[in-house]
Amino acid sequence: MINKGSKNETRGRIHTRIRKKMQGTTERPRLNVYRSTNHLYVQIIDDLKGATLISANTLEFGEAKGGKRPTGGNVSAAKQLGKSIAERAKEKGIKQVVFDRGGYLYHGRVKALAEAAREGGLEF
Repeated sequence: MINKGSKNETRGRIHTRIRKKMQGTTERPRLNVYRSTNHLYVQIIDDLKGATLISANTLEFGEAKGGKRPTGGNVSAAKQLGKSIAERAKEKGIKQVVFDRGGYLYHGRVKALAEAAREGGLEF
């Protein structure tokens, strides 16, 4: 039987292949997405400077209920995060970005985040 490796290794290879073709510039920075089991993390990055301009994550939203940590591993949290990152980008004067899905399929939480960011005013 052939060893396929883990899903995360496969995602890493896909992400590397995507990153060879895209780069965030000062005029059009890169909107990077990282999806963990329970949360989403988003950064707007200028690759020429090697600097993160804006970041947001689902840990910032919601209060803990019943002693449990708030979850951000759902589509509604992704939509809220998309709107939040779009607002922060507007404040910094960023209107256009390059969307880096991080090797994840454009589906579910990643798609919801992207569509909410577009509704919030980001162009990509």
